[in-house]
Amino acid sequence: MKYISFAVPCYNSEEYMAHAIESILPGGTDVEIIIVNDGSMDNTSGIAHEYQAKYPDIVRVVDKENGGHGDAVNSGLSYAGGKYFKVVDSDDWVDEDALHKILGVLREFEDEDREIDMLVSNYVYEKAGTEHKRCIHYRNVLPQDEVFRWDDIGHFRLDQYILMHSVIYRTDMLKLSQMRLPKHTFYVDNIYVYYPLPQVRKIYYLDVDFYRYFIGRGDQSVNEKVMISRIDQQIFVTKSMIDMYQMGKISSGKLRNYMINYLAIMMTVSSILAIRSKKEENLEKKKELWQYLKKKDFRTFVKIRWGILGQTMNIPGKPGRKISSLVYSVARRIIGFN
Repeated sequence: MKYISFAVPCYNSEEYMAHAIESILPGGTDVEIIIVNDGSMDNTSGIAHEYQAKYPDIVRVVDKENGGHGDAVNSGLSYAGGKYFKVVDSDDWVDEDALHKILGVLREFEDEDREIDMLVSNYVYEKAGTEHKRCIHYRNVLPQDEVFRWDDIGHFRLDQYILMHSVIYRTDMLKLSQMRLPKHTFYVDNIYVYYPLPQVRKIYYLDVDFYRYFIGRGDQSVNEKVMISRIDQQIFVTKSMIDMYQMGKISSGKLRNYMINYLAIMMTVSSILAIRSKKEENLEKKKELWQYLKKKDFRTFVKIRWGILGQTMNIPGKPGRKISSLVYSVARRIIGFN
């Protein structure tokens, strides 16, 4: 039995993909590694097929035309045969000890004929040039050593939200949700982790530092200059998330608050990128985005707009934009992202 299907989306990843693959291989035949070659123009496909030839019981290669990261995730999910599903980007990796612990937990669930919808673990910012790596954990928020539901969660800090790095979903639940990530779009990992949440009933948190999230390449999508150049895609993803749910229909109050706060972070990121671009056209896009939320879900708009983040991002005039930008710079240093 395959307990976890690992999808590894690859695009021109020949220089670093081996590290990601090698980090998962210690899972042995309990895992499958689906390397999705997303129309690469280097030797990504060749390297992937070498691994498939060497580990035919573990590795599977999917060669496809270029569709972007989200489309590669869609493809990996469609081929996944494991009980649970995890995405590992080709420039990231996982910790071997944590992998064995997670597999041990999933084996126990299977032996006891139980299943969960989502397993959460910690992730580490592997930022190039920094000696002390920042770890994002959830031990102050999520119950440990038990299966729990949304009503059992605590309060998340701003730097503590569940990202693609920290989540493993049950494969059948993901497939039944009919989630389809858009093609040729960056930042769809937010959709991936956000859209299935109302379908999640049973959750388990394992306090291990599993996912290693590499930050340091100049062309990475989380580089600030790159993000500003792709602000239209950031706004598109944020609007897509606004369209997904009327928050008043989310039955769990704690889940509803969590999702509203997640959306507030997305609104903040889009807003601050517009402000830091210093372009009038982007400031107009920022204004239109807030109007879009107001029209789609007025109650959620009020909660976000008059919350701390919403107020900070909407202080009028140049002095207000300077304050917003300063708050962002401080948060970036504290949290350690991009």
